[in-house]
Amino acid sequence: MNSGLKAAICGVVAAAFIATGTSAGAFTGQKYSKEARISLAKARHIALKVYPGKIVSEELEHEKGGSGLRYSFDITNHGKTHEVGVDAVTGKVLENSVEGPNPD
Repeated sequence: MNSGLKAAICGVVAAAFIATGTSAGAFTGQKYSKEARISLAKARHIALKVYPGKIVSEELEHEKGGSGLRYSFDITNHGKTHEVGVDAVTGKVLENSVEGPNPD
């Protein structure tokens, strides 16, 4: 991949983080992206509708339930952290559980 294309991709990813209000670290699970039918941006939108807040971590992983491929988001709000799981094939919410107090 040429350096111009890499720079363009990095700019798009940075803009997506700014536009969604997230400050999550590096997205993990990119190696599974080709298997997903739901984009990361769409999955974020679904997760934040379920539990509004700030996404502090996100990953794409193989896990039991649904299609077997899910986006997992840790979202903080009002001192609590929820894990919201979104099926990467169907967009169905698979999990919305309290993780614990906000580490702030």
